[in-house]
Amino acid sequence: MSTFSIHTLGCGSAKPTLRHQPSSTVIDHRGNLFMVDCGEGAQYAFQKHRLKFSRLGHIFLTHLHGDHVLGLPGLISSLGLGGAGGKMVIHTFADGKRILTKIFDFFARELPFELEFNVIRPEEAVILETSSLTVRTIPLNHRIPTVGYVFEEKPKLRHIRRDMIDYHQVPFSAINRIKVGEDFIKPDGTVIPNVMLTTDADPSLSYAHISDTAYMPEIASKIGPVDLLFHETTYLDCHLPEAAQRGHSTARQAAMIAKEAGAKALLTGHYSSRYKSDEGFREEALDIFPNVILNKEGLVTHLD
Repeated sequence: MSTFSIHTLGCGSAKPTLRHQPSSTVIDHRGNLFMVDCGEGAQYAFQKHRLKFSRLGHIFLTHLHGDHVLGLPGLISSLGLGGAGGKMVIHTFADGKRILTKIFDFFARELPFELEFNVIRPEEAVILETSSLTVRTIPLNHRIPTVGYVFEEKPKLRHIRRDMIDYHQVPFSAINRIKVGEDFIKPDGTVIPNVMLTTDADPSLSYAHISDTAYMPEIASKIGPVDLLFHETTYLDCHLPEAAQRGHSTARQAAMIAKEAGAKALLTGHYSSRYKSDEGFREEALDIFPNVILNKEGLVTHLD
């Protein structure tokens, strides 16, 4: 069973089409759900994916354009009607907090859960740490303040070798210390090296979400090697001048970022409505980068 997966709720851009929903993605990490952007229809797509609202605790907004935000009032209102408790944290800029607070005060005044805003800035910063995951921001180049998010697992525990644990009569109280790398010292002073008691931990996984941005070669090093990179592919190279003018990237440029960052796979998306087929985005990216996943609503991409 996967412990780290990406659910695509919407991968269209500003102008709606019959083929694509506005931007919204859900990261499922060990049963905890994190939403990035919340375009119109996100709550419907969320339920269609059979995801559980009770497991959603954080919503990350990349920027404050409508196709990334306008599904949020409906989602929060529906969560309120559901009667669930707990806490919801929305990560957004100061303007986002100001605007959304007014909207929620009108449409979702009495919520049965705590709604908290974490005010972020368009800068490189760690904005969330859990026991197993770190989330950091990368400033992007769009028409308004915008950030990308990188989700990175913390180092995992080493695997216990049960046969060697039993052979050396290691007490249960020492297991957790051994999992983090400690040697075991027997009562007679004999040191049993950790490598004899454990095997290597599973590799830590990572996902980068780079939404609306003009081509920025310098962000490749800031993203770093990741298992999966979502990078917007709003345009094809035949519309390169328009992409630059509107603060967006082409599929070829996204592939160049994936290659330079050392990503294992590139996930396309945020398609302009002018194109009648999405296949061109994959074909153009494949000229530069070998592992391209053509995004679509309903797609679930497993990192493990």
